[in-house]
Amino acid sequence: MKYQEHYKESVSNPEKFWKEQSDNLAWYKKPKTILSKNEQGFDRWFADGTLNISYLAIDKHIEDGFGEQVAIIYDSPVTQKVIKFTYNDVKSEVERLAGGLRDLGVNKGDTVIIYMPMIPHAAFSMLACARIGAIHSVVFGGFAPHELAIRIDDCKPKVLITATSGIEVDRLIAYKPMVDEAIELAMYKPAKVVVYQRSLGAIMTKTERFVDYVELVEKSSPADCVEMNATDPLYILYTSGTTGKPKGILRDTGGYATALKYSMKNVYGVAEGDVFWGASDVGWVVGHS
Repeated sequence: MKYQEHYKESVSNPEKFWKEQSDNLAWYKKPKTILSKNEQGFDRWFADGTLNISYLAIDKHIEDGFGEQVAIIYDSPVTQKVIKFTYNDVKSEVERLAGGLRDLGVNKGDTVIIYMPMIPHAAFSMLACARIGAIHSVVFGGFAPHELAIRIDDCKPKVLITATSGIEVDRLIAYKPMVDEAIELAMYKPAKVVVYQRSLGAIMTKTERFVDYVELVEKSSPADCVEMNATDPLYILYTSGTTGKPKGILRDTGGYATALKYSMKNVYGVAEGDVFWGASDVGWVVGHS
């Protein structure tokens, strides 16, 4: 089917079109209601369906026999590092990080801010939140403490996940001191800050609030995927704030999963075994997805 045919069908009969696309997902409970309205009159997609994004992104591929296939390639021209993670590797990291977040008091519906450079642990953190039903909000690592503080006050994260430092071309950026300043500026204070200690730049000092990422993962038990309603929130991504106060865009779970699965095949042309290069920062929607 070509673009014009897809477009025509999606406009003339959106329920039929997106129902067919949703059939490509491994739901815990397949939706029978495709399009409905909530109390405010806004559209709701797949309201009676249940699923989990972390399961779809990791566990399903392992169940299908791709556990030893490479899932993430971390290729850093700055540090000259190339690290490959299989689906089994990712699952092991994500499920234990999810267990660690749960041990820190993060439950379904709680919010977690992720303020990290472009390293695999940013993706692990997003998937760990989705695994236990927490709402994650990725904040672009280049933002100053004041901008981070605005987002902390708005979404009130129970936990903030960061790294000690990052590199932008030839410039070392110390994340941890900026997080310290942002928390001082914010009216709301996250209960815990999980810090991934990198081998360059700032050093983490342990306090009651600050928790070492690696130690948390190593000591935590794996967390299973939580069954989520399709209309449950998945993540919040803020606008840049160029023309005013940043606005948080809330994405739900089922509609996002369906549209993303469709887009990867039909917009980006990605097939099984292909490598997809994510050049955009995970703090923006293209890099995030």
